[in-house]
Amino acid sequence: MCAAIGAFVVRRSIWINASPDDVWHEFESLERMQAWYRTGHVLVAYDPRVGGCVEINAGEANGEPLRFAGLVTHFEPERELSFEQDWLGRGWAAPPIVTLRLAPVLGGTLVELLHHSLERTADVATAADACADSRRAGPCVSWKRCPRPS
Repeated sequence: MCAAIGAFVVRRSIWINASPDDVWHEFESLERMQAWYRTGHVLVAYDPRVGGCVEINAGEANGEPLRFAGLVTHFEPERELSFEQDWLGRGWAAPPIVTLRLAPVLGGTLVELLHHSLERTADVATAADACADSRRAGPCVSWKRCPRPS
């Protein structure tokens, strides 16, 4: 069963002249995924299984780090992987989702990267204010950091 795609979605796709099985191997390890997922971001942690952690370093803005992390919510080998992308240190009411979806098309594989469920973050101002208030007393209460692998 595929992950539900929300109303607001950013979609990128590419057709690759290889089977979904061959393409899926690119999503099976941190090292392979780091080589593929170069979008101006650095993949810091990647554990491709339901409940596994994905963490991304997107650089910095105004001198503050931009890091995103979340848990893998959907994992279907050779077909689909979805993970949350919460903004560390700020948090949202509910994080958006990133989905990698593979489909056999014209003798190859259509690979889609969907950044979706952005409507879940609609209350960003309130979440940011709550985090700013909680930082005075300690870390942001909505900061969901993935456990580090042992």
